[in-house]
Amino acid sequence: MSVASYSYQLQPAKVRLEFVRLLPISLFVVAFGAAFGLASIQQGLEPLQAVLMSATVFAGASQFAAVDMWGAEVSVLPMIAVVFAINSRHLLMGASLYPMLKDLPPRQRYGVLLLLTDANWAVSAQEYQSGRRNLEVILGGGLVLWLAWIIGTLMGVYFGRLLQDPQSLGLDMVLGCFLLAMALGGNKSTRILVAWAVAAGASLAAYWYLPPHTHVVVGALAGGVVGLFWLEKKAL
Repeated sequence: MSVASYSYQLQPAKVRLEFVRLLPISLFVVAFGAAFGLASIQQGLEPLQAVLMSATVFAGASQFAAVDMWGAEVSVLPMIAVVFAINSRHLLMGASLYPMLKDLPPRQRYGVLLLLTDANWAVSAQEYQSGRRNLEVILGGGLVLWLAWIIGTLMGVYFGRLLQDPQSLGLDMVLGCFLLAMALGGNKSTRILVAWAVAAGASLAAYWYLPPHTHVVVGALAGGVVGLFWLEKKAL
């Protein structure tokens, strides 16, 4: 029986470095974790339930949606559908990382993906465009963001009224600006710029005319179609 060999090994020192690298972004995650903690308590969840949800689910927008649907009787199937719709972008994010993930042993591969977020995915994807493999940012950066989300939830459960509305302070713009900076820092060609334009137009149309949260997936698929039919020329 042949044993599969894998060409990529996670480097513990680099994982620690990426943990520190995303520490500033994690501070804003704490703020939204606090808002979730407060919202969950207001909807009737016990403190332990709220913290366990953040620790095991680790999906901010989906958790807010689930809490909005919480009540004495929970409609499970509609909740599953809403959570799947919001998190379906992870299908595309994971697929975009496959060229790197395939070189990891399966246990590490799926373990890393448990910590995948918009922020650490953006860093990894941007660096891959520049010819650098960096799965350590998924693991190290994901760990610091996960811990920040749990800490924020704890703060919200017990001290949430100190920060009831992060949007009023403009904190909801931080991650968007971070993702934009990652995109602008990557390689730019006519092909990529056209994909961005098509994705932006499609996501705006979906935001205006389709059900909530579908604009992210629609924009990603539209941009992906450009990449599918406009193949990048390989250097000879």
